Amino acid sequence: MVSGIGGFIFILLFLIYPFYLTYVNVKLFLKADEEKSISDFVTCAFGGFCWSLLVAAHEISEKYWSEPVYVGSKHELLSSKYTDVIWIAAFFTIIAFLILIFVNPKNFTPILSAFAISMSAVGLIIFLLINIQLMADYSFIDLMAWVYYANLLLIFARRTRVHITENVRIANDTERVYRNKFAEKLAEKCRDISKMTSFCFMMILPIAVIIEVLYILFGQGADGFIKVFTDTADWTFSMQQPPPPLEHDGHYLCTVAAGGHKKLVKPLRYGKRGKNIILVNRQLAAANAFEDLIAERVPKIHRKIRNFYNKYGYPISKHITTPLRADIVYILMKPLEWLFVFVLYLFDKQPENRIAVQYSEYKK
Repeated sequence: MVSGIGGFIFILLFLIYPFYLTYVNVKLFLKADEEKSISDFVTCAFGGFCWSLLVAAHEISEKYWSEPVYVGSKHELLSSKYTDVIWIAAFFTIIAFLILIFVNPKNFTPILSAFAISMSAVGLIIFLLINIQLMADYSFIDLMAWVYYANLLLIFARRTRVHITENVRIANDTERVYRNKFAEKLAEKCRDISKMTSFCFMMILPIAVIIEVLYILFGQGADGFIKVFTDTADWTFSMQQPPPPLEHDGHYLCTVAAGGHKKLVKPLRYGKRGKNIILVNRQLAAANAFEDLIAERVPKIHRKIRNFYNKYGYPISKHITTPLRADIVYILMKPLEWLFVFVLYLFDKQPENRIAVQYSEYKK
């Protein structure tokens, strides 16, 4: 009697319930419903537990391929010399999946978003290879490993599709202004993908993932709502000014933007620093946006950074007296500029908006 009940529970938990979860996930994918975090989490956790039991049933030893094993036992599934990379990837994949499941797409920063989608995709590829590796000792019960994989794929596809649709909606609602043609092309592709049927989307999922990650990283732009005020001249929020006498004393990145060769330092527009008009390039705006973010999130650290800059920045700027010296400082500062942008994309939901409003009255 006990054995019969145990067998029934086994069939219910490890055969019937996984197919029920599959039915639920297929239904959710067709509806593109993102409000089912608990269902997704249960699928991932329960499926992972079942998959671990299936792997254990294969009686895989920890013996290296060159060591003898008992009859009926198998050598290690993955080479122990190189499994560290798999464990690291598995750890980050779990984190990425949890982010996709529990974080609303509206709250993603660009770096977090790109990490969640790309790392989840990498994890699915690794999991696929492990399942294929297990097929050398295949039995009917191993079908459940593929059922679990199919569920993970459905969850990932649905979450990615919702993510793309949300990004397209935000870009349309804010009339986002892109910084280059490449970003505009990516935005157009994302709009096309967001309109696809569920079946067509699944067919191009790998391509959709690549396009979305590129769009997240390179398709950022300032919202049209900001540009409509800042792309003007002579008004409160204006960032476009007719050529005035330029002031750049006291801030060596201001000196670089105004004093370097234009083809290299690429001045973008005029801005206001105090009561003075200055030339602003991408490097200067990114540095100031970074400082703005630090001042907002960790004011104590910002005060230390500002004191250090005030102490050493002004003396350095006195020596930037030629275009060549400004060019050299610009090149030396490039790695820091990239770091500033990376931090902005990691912690700010709209990093390009923050960069766009630097040295303008719009900040207020």
